[in-house]
Amino acid sequence: MKLMFIGAAHEVTGSCHYINACGKHILIDYGMEQGQNIFENVDLPVEAPLIDYVLLTHAHVDHSGMLPLLYARGFRGRIFMTEASADLCSIMLRDCAHIQMQEAEWHNRKAKRNSEFKAAEPVYTMEDADGAIKQIVPCPYEKQIELCDGIQIRFADIGHLLGSASIEVWLNEGGQERKIVFSGDIGNKNQPLIKDPSYTKDADYVVMESTYGDRLHSTERPDYVKELADIIQTTFNRGGNVVIPSFAVGRTQEMLYFLRKIKEDKLIQGFPDFPVYVDSPLAVEATGIFHKNELQCFDEEAMELVKKGINPITFPGLNLSITSDESKAINFDMTPKVILSASGMCEAGRIRHHLKHNLWRQECTILFVGYQAVGTLGRAIIDGTEQVKLFGETIDIRADIKQLTGISGHADKEGLLEWIGAFENRPKKVFIVHGEDSVTETFAQTLIDECDLDAYAPYSGTRFDLISGTFDYEAVPVRVTPKKKAVSDVFSRLMAAGQRLIGVIKKNEGVANKDLAKFADQINSLCDKWDR
Repeated sequence: MKLMFIGAAHEVTGSCHYINACGKHILIDYGMEQGQNIFENVDLPVEAPLIDYVLLTHAHVDHSGMLPLLYARGFRGRIFMTEASADLCSIMLRDCAHIQMQEAEWHNRKAKRNSEFKAAEPVYTMEDADGAIKQIVPCPYEKQIELCDGIQIRFADIGHLLGSASIEVWLNEGGQERKIVFSGDIGNKNQPLIKDPSYTKDADYVVMESTYGDRLHSTERPDYVKELADIIQTTFNRGGNVVIPSFAVGRTQEMLYFLRKIKEDKLIQGFPDFPVYVDSPLAVEATGIFHKNELQCFDEEAMELVKKGINPITFPGLNLSITSDESKAINFDMTPKVILSASGMCEAGRIRHHLKHNLWRQECTILFVGYQAVGTLGRAIIDGTEQVKLFGETIDIRADIKQLTGISGHADKEGLLEWIGAFENRPKKVFIVHGEDSVTETFAQTLIDECDLDAYAPYSGTRFDLISGTFDYEAVPVRVTPKKKAVSDVFSRLMAAGQRLIGVIKKNEGVANKDLAKFADQINSLCDKWDR
């Protein structure tokens, strides 16, 4: 039984862990890196066709976004996740593919003006996303599921996002039993709409996140409705727009929950019917999925509204923009308005167009309502940069930059300690992941000092033996030059196809000699054609 750390090691995004047990190769998450890449991540220890299962904690792209690439490289195993996560991934992975294809198209259109034009291809295509989606196995919460002989799993609601889960994994190999729990992203308490995190009683080993492991949210629950209403009122009085970069799944629905309350209580004076635009096809679809899963996932407060026949996330004046023409029309209407648009970190999507039209207007407000990773455009704006470049144009920042402080889908330090403290038996070791470099180390030391736990923050490539409880290899950090790569070239695609072929060959070991000989002849024939 081996555990290996691939992604989100001393970093916040790109979550990925690997288990080898009972002759099976298992990934827990396979996420996309967002923002600045601080450390090199090692490659998967086996080729994609050899991966048997993927266990997904939740649908956010920093946990799920590379599943289509895994499929493109030959993965044909099953992807287990909760029922709500399955619904969300069915739209989010397609949206990711759409963005990849758009960025490649934009790159190629721009590069044609350069004499050294080099064509680019998307990291993966819509066909790859559709292929990955077909491998999904939806699972209910709290049901123990047998993956194969010797491996069982169970999903528990972790309160971070609709469908989010911690995952319990039971391993039984050669008479040795071990249980490992992957926290996923642990939710903040008292969030609108979804339930608080549930707790797990026992584990031999725990892999837990640490996003906010060095800070505390407000000791008193903020009055988000009042704070948001004050920002809207001040901005509208100036004649400006409130532009909210918001994650299409989760945060957008929470903001709609607050805005419905603001309108119901008539908190905005002089603008009783102010328009609210949700400018994100993904957010519109996700809102429908929230409705579909309300009975399983909504908290008591939201369910009270549902029982009264009130939709918690819709109201008069709500406009859903689907087409690009509808999106463009928003900025030609000078009526003060609230614009919710993705992506939440301003790295892609329609929000960049709204920033281009509103950042330079001093009467407007850009309101951030979620975590901004290091290296993202959103983080740069929050940190006080005076200019940004959007679509080849330099934009001076004159708008009022605000944050709705305290609103977070992640537990703070106290919430993290409460979650790990709920284990009735003391885990043999707790691995700290999914946090910025210094935070992972700080939180690991907190667990050692305050909880008397054996805690460790691994770097990518670290391997641990779950039977002996010892490290096979402790990786050291390998820093990279900050660079965001949105598209891969055609040769990279060819190399990926080659890796898939190697994986397929290994998977056919033991097949009849006659079939293997035919396969070898086909490969050699292809090589003869291209060997120049």
